[in-house]
Parts: sequence; C-alpha cells; structure tokens
Amino acid sequence: MSADKQSSWSYAEGLPDEDEVLLRARDRSYELGVTPVSTGVAAALTVLAATSKAQTVVEIGAGAGVSGVCILRGLGPQSVLTTIDSDVDHLRAAREAYAEAGVPGNRTRTISGRAADVLPRLTDAAYDLVFIDADKAGLPLYVNQAIRLLKPGGMLMLNDAMDQDRVADPAIREESTNTLRQVGRTIRDHEQLVSAMLPTGHGLLLAVKMPAIRK
Repeated sequence: MSADKQSSWSYAEGLPDEDEVLLRARDRSYELGVTPVSTGVAAALTVLAATSKAQTVVEIGAGAGVSGVCILRGLGPQSVLTTIDSDVDHLRAAREAYAEAGVPGNRTRTISGRAADVLPRLTDAAYDLVFIDADKAGLPLYVNQAIRLLKPGGMLMLNDAMDQDRVADPAIREESTNTLRQVGRTIRDHEQLVSAMLPTGHGLLLAVKMPAIRK
C-alpha cells in the first residue's frame, strides 16, 4: 500500500466518532481477549443494516457486542438480532452492551453454542442479514449455512475477509489464509450471489442472494 493509500485508509478508519457505549464495549472486548470490528467496519455495519431494511438478522460471533450494537443501530424498531457464540462470557458482555445501548430485550436473542451445531437448526430463507465474524476454520460451513438462511435479496457480510491483509499475498499459505481464499472464491462463483470486497478494516466481504431464476 502506498503512503497516500495508507493515509487515506487511516483517515477513513478514524473518521467515525464512537460514543461511550461502543468505547466501553471495545474495552470489554480487549479484557476478554477478543478483537472487535474496526471503527470503519462498525460504521459500515450500521449503514448496511439501515439500507437493508432488515427485520431478521443472524450474527455468528458475538465478540463483546460492538458489532451487534452497530447492526442494531441501523435496524428498525421491530427487527430482531440473533447472536450465536460458544463463549458465555462473550454473550454476557454482548448483552451488557445491548442494554447500555438502550435496546429492548425482545429485540435480541443470544444463543450459547457452537455455530456449527446451532445454524442447522435455524429456518431456511428466514433471515435478511447474516454477519460472520468467527473462527476461520469454520467459515466454509458458516458461509454455506448463511446462504441457506438468507431470504432472496438478503445480505451476507464477512469480517476480516483479507485475513489481516494476508490473502492478497500468494506467498502466504497459512491455513486461515487459504480458507479465506477458498471462501472468497465460493462466494464469487456462487450462481445466486453477487458480491464485492470492501477494503474497510481488514476486508469486509459483502454478498447479496439473488432470487432463483426459473428455467
């Protein structure tokens, strides 16, 4: 990245002005050893949620609630966020963040468990938005499940899609990097998805599920 591009990226990431709710959620993230979404990704999640007019959302990986709060702030008052995480401390921190943000309890559903076990129990084509920020090894499964869960017109959002900026370097062959390359190709080549990679944070991969074409 050239110096000018690095400066532009840093400027874009630093432009959002986060309030005390998000700053406290970030502090709890670091205390739990969780890396929260970047400020640029956080702002993008709010905008994307708002433009999607989503009513039903699934989040895979709660963190400490930073991404959940940002998504909820873009959603309408009747929408519901379902957050899945195997760590009860993460879910507790996320619920604390939601409460501090003034989100009514009936607008969030936190599920403790492995996403690989929980996702297959969710209903086909019932969700408008799926956000994934979870373990890299599970991404192929999570993405396939997300495609199943999304309604036509629904959006998939994948955080850290560039694997800390390693995906673009062909010399790097780490397992997580190879997994994200595979996932990126799967999304790009899927006949029902249109996709784009945003350079926000460490890559925010977006895909919209198009209606099936009847032959």
